[in-house]
Amino acid sequence: MAIQKVLIVDDSPTERFYLTDILVRHGYAVTVAVNGEEAIDKIRAERPHLILMDVVMPGANGFQVTRSIARDPELAAIPIIICSSKSQETDRIWGMRQGAREYLVKPVDPALLLASIASIDDKAVQAAAA
Repeated sequence: MAIQKVLIVDDSPTERFYLTDILVRHGYAVTVAVNGEEAIDKIRAERPHLILMDVVMPGANGFQVTRSIARDPELAAIPIIICSSKSQETDRIWGMRQGAREYLVKPVDPALLLASIASIDDKAVQAAAA
């Protein structure tokens, strides 16, 4: 299944606008959530094909939300790309251990974001064909 619906989880209106603009211009349908709690509700209701997750947010942080999605049998198949201003290698490693498929540092490079999505999409197609 090709990635078409993307949920952006970020408390920054500027980041949500920036990421939405990139994705919409490339044909993706985008919805947004401003915190982890809203994200979980939207994921259950809308079943996005991909989640872009910020880390630093009020309430549950992106690492915690990523972990809860990855551990939920109903949601675990939805790939997550963390997009964070936290740029240390330990942050990247921790994010991947929580269940993220990719970790991008803000400001996110549009070409890198689109390449990451394409890579996740390709792996999903290969897995479905196997």
